[in-house]
Amino acid sequence: MKSLKNTPLSVLDLSPILVDGTPADAFHRSLDLARHVEKRGYNRYWLAEHHSMPGIASAATSVVIGYVAGGTSTIRVGSGGIMLPNHAPLVIAEQFGTLASLYPGRIDLGLGRAPGSNQATARALRREISDDGSEFPRQLNELRAFLQPSNESAAVQAVPGAGIDIPIWLLGSSSYSAQLAGHLGLPFAFAGQFSPDYMLNALHLYRQTFRPSETLDAPYAMVGVNVFAAETEEEAQRLATSQQQMHLSLVRGTPGKLPPPIENMDDAWLPHERISVESMLRASIIGDASIVKEKLEAFLDTTQADEIIINSMVFDHAKRVRSYEIVADVWQA
Repeated sequence: MKSLKNTPLSVLDLSPILVDGTPADAFHRSLDLARHVEKRGYNRYWLAEHHSMPGIASAATSVVIGYVAGGTSTIRVGSGGIMLPNHAPLVIAEQFGTLASLYPGRIDLGLGRAPGSNQATARALRREISDDGSEFPRQLNELRAFLQPSNESAAVQAVPGAGIDIPIWLLGSSSYSAQLAGHLGLPFAFAGQFSPDYMLNALHLYRQTFRPSETLDAPYAMVGVNVFAAETEEEAQRLATSQQQMHLSLVRGTPGKLPPPIENMDDAWLPHERISVESMLRASIIGDASIVKEKLEAFLDTTQADEIIINSMVFDHAKRVRSYEIVADVWQA
């Protein structure tokens, strides 16, 4: 039986850009949050790659990782994740080799196979639109080869990168990456924060297909979840409406910046839109300290996660920091 107290907790950050805010503001808030959660004992601080999203500032993910790692001292910093089909594997090997050289023992490389964008943006990223992700295993093998100890006779070398110990994780929101991570003996992170319907099946497949490797002797699964914690349940429910509105904009095909909370989502969405948004976010944990503790324990019991990574898209920065503090309090109790 896993216990919350003995389970590492981590942070997933998309560097949200607020209505009337700027990317610079978002980056400064990300660093401030990273410093707060580092003090409270969180294990990792991961940033996610998205493109053409007016409300997400972390598109140049490796750059933001460097900014956050440079402003902290002990917390692991990484990608949740780098969308590998958008990049040449050599470039990612060099970028993360650079980060790991600057911040040794603190950099994680989480990889996904989705484009993190629409088709027009994918074209602008010079990504082959015909690539449906099936090239991902080949790209992954190429990247891992670049990170192996240097072969001086090789025509192409990752400098820096070759021979540097950079933990690679596979990320997923369905079964594909779960099985690939299992076959390769890599740690796996599941996006439960927006894909709860596939969560348990993917975790089962990962554990079922896992083969011990030089990286891991046993499966290691980290699971994402949205958490909105406040002094009262009512306030937590209100804070959660910012993310609900942001997802509503996605459903409508009009992505925007993170809006301030509202009192009643029924004034904002239509019935079919509510079903769509709540389906994506239904695993969210919303409440005061006692509710959050109870639901986090239930989430851990259900998923048997080895680590939990928490996303809190709260508009007010002080209340966002407080949400993570409340989680830390119930986690350490």
